[in-house]
Amino acid sequence: MKIYSWNVNGIRAVLRKDRFNPFLEEHQPDILCLQETKAERGQIEIDLPGYHEHWNSAVKKGYSGTAIFSKEAPIVVIKGFPEDFAKRFKFADELRRDSSEEGRVITAEFKNFYVVTVYTPNTKDDLRRPQCRSHRARSRSSQIKPRQEGLYGRGA
Repeated sequence: MKIYSWNVNGIRAVLRKDRFNPFLEEHQPDILCLQETKAERGQIEIDLPGYHEHWNSAVKKGYSGTAIFSKEAPIVVIKGFPEDFAKRFKFADELRRDSSEEGRVITAEFKNFYVVTVYTPNTKDDLRRPQCRSHRARSRSSQIKPRQEGLYGRGA
């Protein structure tokens, strides 16, 4: 199985430069995880026969965003963190903006594994966002570990 992760720094620019489809044709990933898509699903036309598309876009237009494209349909897709889980952690930046609206995490559950793609907040040159970054890292670990235990407990 081929799983690829690509920070596209704007999917529209990658499409405009004709880099997306040649990449897919050459590598033919079973699962492709994208970060920093900077677009909503309806803002661009991506024709990928044989792939299931799942997008987690930021509320703010043209900002951050993640996506997962997979040949096999996931059992479930979670955009961001589950609500009950997110309540346990503070996802806010230095201006107290809710960073959970930034489309930075998307998880796909398959029969024997999970795929999580994350676009981690930049800490900025003046280190304004390291707390947000470290909160996210700890919370992702806390989110994934119980799922792994449940998965392995099923005899996977």
